[in-house]
Amino acid sequence: MKYRRYPNTDVAVSEVGFGLWTTSTGWWGEITDAGAVALLQEALDLGVTLFDAADTYGNGRSEEQLAAAFADRRDKVVYSTKFGYDFYTYAGERKGQNEIPHDFSPAFVRYALEQSLRRLQTDVIDIYSIHNAHLSEIENDELFALLEAFRSEGKIRSYGVALGPAIGWLVEGCEAARRRNVSNIQMIWNMLEQFPGNEMLRAANEAYAQTGYQIRVPHSSGMLEGKYTLETTFEASDHRRHRPRSWLVNGIAKVEALRFLELPNRTLGQASLQWLLAEPRTMTVLPNIYDREQLAEFAATSDTPMLSADELARIAELAKTNFGIPDEKMSYKGTMSYDDVGKAPAAAGV
Repeated sequence: MKYRRYPNTDVAVSEVGFGLWTTSTGWWGEITDAGAVALLQEALDLGVTLFDAADTYGNGRSEEQLAAAFADRRDKVVYSTKFGYDFYTYAGERKGQNEIPHDFSPAFVRYALEQSLRRLQTDVIDIYSIHNAHLSEIENDELFALLEAFRSEGKIRSYGVALGPAIGWLVEGCEAARRRNVSNIQMIWNMLEQFPGNEMLRAANEAYAQTGYQIRVPHSSGMLEGKYTLETTFEASDHRRHRPRSWLVNGIAKVEALRFLELPNRTLGQASLQWLLAEPRTMTVLPNIYDREQLAEFAATSDTPMLSADELARIAELAKTNFGIPDEKMSYKGTMSYDDVGKAPAAAGV
């Protein structure tokens, strides 16, 4: 495993992280808390140190799993968690990307932080992010002043913005770097879904922002693991079951165009992570991990060959033609154009 340090912080993280939405929400199959703890501890043994949770994942369950796994080894791990959803009031069962109301009032945010610290059994959270932020949160001076206060109080080491739940949120991602210069942005980005991630990275570079990125959905909902076939089916509770058939058919065709990345000592799944790690702003990648086999494969990524300049160039050429597939109509969430908000991009902030 290799490690990267967030700019202007003392937070160093493993190149491959572990996102706990697979162990705590049931959206990728059910796993017991004991099974989750065992998997998390095995991840640390393999060099994984960044563990990404959210207070709303399983209504506190992901944070409790982290405490159960690492309370006696807190100094060995980096806790990244998120806040904003009021699951304390709206605690019913949720499926997939169905959202409940946010609450970003100072009183609620401070309450949410204290509850996360309690569930995590820790005095400080390493990376604390606004969960699925809208543009109104990026523009909320009071909210960012509160996050600065938390850092001054020693309750958090750094803060950032998580974008979602679905792909999109272009202006939100650009402004989080340009205007707020946040330490961390979590976004969807992968070889098959390069927009709008490419534009967000360009905005951060243009603003000279000191922002690092956590990359989620790095395998395009499992497609880039290279194991799907036209006969692949998903369980009723799996969110991929509700995608159109064209998603599977076209995705498999795109993957075939990327098979050249497979080597005797590098799987397509590992190559997909190496493509992301070729970007210097990528701090950690968060593949969906729900069994030991996947964990072992992805945790070994740092030991596999990095993508060559020729391989990177070939991927870029394929992306220009949508990997040989006719243009598909994409649906994006959030604010996708500055025209939509009637103003020019803002300059970098603090």
